[in-house]
Amino acid sequence: MVNNGKRILITGGSGFIGTNLVESLIGSGASICNIDIKSPQMEEHQKFWSQADLMDRDSITSLVKSFRPTHVVHLAARADLKGKTEKDYALNTRGTEILMDVLDSETALEHVLFTSTMLVCRPGYIPVNGTDFAPATPYGESKMMMEELIRKKNPSYRWNIIRPSSIWGPWFASPYRDFFDRVLQGSMFSIGGMDSATKTYGFILNSVKQIKAILDSNQVHGQVYYIGDEPPINIRSWTDMVAATAGMRKPPVIHHLFIRAAGLVGDVLGLFKIGFPMTSFRFKNMTTDNVLPLENTMHLSGPMPYDLQKSTQITLQWIKQQGK
Repeated sequence: MVNNGKRILITGGSGFIGTNLVESLIGSGASICNIDIKSPQMEEHQKFWSQADLMDRDSITSLVKSFRPTHVVHLAARADLKGKTEKDYALNTRGTEILMDVLDSETALEHVLFTSTMLVCRPGYIPVNGTDFAPATPYGESKMMMEELIRKKNPSYRWNIIRPSSIWGPWFASPYRDFFDRVLQGSMFSIGGMDSATKTYGFILNSVKQIKAILDSNQVHGQVYYIGDEPPINIRSWTDMVAATAGMRKPPVIHHLFIRAAGLVGDVLGLFKIGFPMTSFRFKNMTTDNVLPLENTMHLSGPMPYDLQKSTQITLQWIKQQGK
């Protein structure tokens, strides 16, 4: 549990993970400051929000010096996969560099968590150590570069890097919200003719517990911690669970050859900037196992409070409430 007296600065606190993290810290005794270019998604979070662009050094400097954080969770990022090169993700590299420059002069600072991504390695590639990279997208490449910047600078305060897996739950948006929406719309399907992929996912309320445990830890700096749940999830089984929990029929099974062909069609249409629900990239992602090493994280956070069934129920209830 976060101790009283801490001043926790969160960049990107209006986003999905940030919203849940801010909500979990309210009432903890810690002072909270959310720096984000976007306003909070929850009205009660307005009082913690300071609007600023991470690329605006003067604004960030002023806000950080005024708040004087003891702890920082750096979540702000461009996280979509639409960029063509890593230069489209300057927020992830240059923005982090600006933040680090500003934090250098903060004498009260104890611990900083820098948020990277599991996509510093392509799906299915499990790194042998924290500096083994294999990005397959410009977004993943930008986060790899961010990690390299942090290690090169190696600040004097305690720092760690967190790599979220596929995080889902209340306040999420595309792409992980799309999975639930397709099940609820009756347009979801399972892949037949081959084994369904098994992946590490993370329910957001479990993820917040992990982030807070890492933030509270006295571990030596420089560690990489993956954020996600154990055990990993079989996609077909989870799809059926979501449908059953929502009171719907089990989604149909479509042979993988048809889906693979649809992915090729999507690739061609993409060349003409025509959107299509399936591409070869998505097909490969749906059929590739991606089980991440969570041992270090679980050692700090302990057992997760929400199992898959309860997490699914909470998420479906939130979606229902948002539809009102």
